[in-house]
Amino acid sequence: MLNCVLHGASTGRPPLLIAHGLFGSARNWGVIAKRLSDTRQIIAVDMRNHGASFWDDSHGYDDLAADLAAVVADHGGRADVVGHSMGGKAAMMLALRNPEAVRRLVVADIAPVAYDHSQAHLIHAMRRLDLGAIERRSQADAALVADVPDPGTRAFLLQSLDLNERCWRLNLDALEAEMPRIVGWPDPGNAAPHPALFLAGGESDYVQPSARPAIRALFPRARFAKLPRAGHWLHAEKPREFEAAIRTFLDARIEEAPG
Repeated sequence: MLNCVLHGASTGRPPLLIAHGLFGSARNWGVIAKRLSDTRQIIAVDMRNHGASFWDDSHGYDDLAADLAAVVADHGGRADVVGHSMGGKAAMMLALRNPEAVRRLVVADIAPVAYDHSQAHLIHAMRRLDLGAIERRSQADAALVADVPDPGTRAFLLQSLDLNERCWRLNLDALEAEMPRIVGWPDPGNAAPHPALFLAGGESDYVQPSARPAIRALFPRARFAKLPRAGHWLHAEKPREFEAAIRTFLDARIEEAPG
């Protein structure tokens, strides 16, 4: 079972499951999760090979969807699901493979298509960091500058650095080996009946107009929205706007999917 961080108590409404992206963790979503827990229980998970969850050599989307399905089954059997990037693909696959487990779906800045931007260079940068010589997070940040010049990306990666144990809370070997599957997308062979919101960053290039036919084919009830002046990490860059958008969608009067 994935490591779960719970916010709020069960209210009778389906819980909201949050699946983070590559190199992320449940605690990245702490502020948004706490705010959203005013009306329902929020379940933020560490995906496999991340955070405090188990490590495994396999990191395909059927694997990740099965992990999420087990969490939903353990928390009542049906949930609303929000997934960002890699977590968005896992959430989509959950809806496609286990439609009864999902009420509504929010996919943040990703599409059900294969991408060609490997993130292996970030894994190489993390591996090159001499953890034995690092005493403070500021030292690690300075040491990463040459390989990771963007301060936001460095700060994001460093959230997964455990200074006490001198290790990354990431299975770098598995993530690198499985990178083609992570940036890829398998053919699921079916469509999902759920109301789905595809929420993109206005300044991100992850969800191109050319991806809409693929989205519509798998999620015929999809809606589309953009957060202005937000990039790929739209939930971190525009947290209040992100929260408002998903509240509006999840609380809207929409004819529900069967089941």
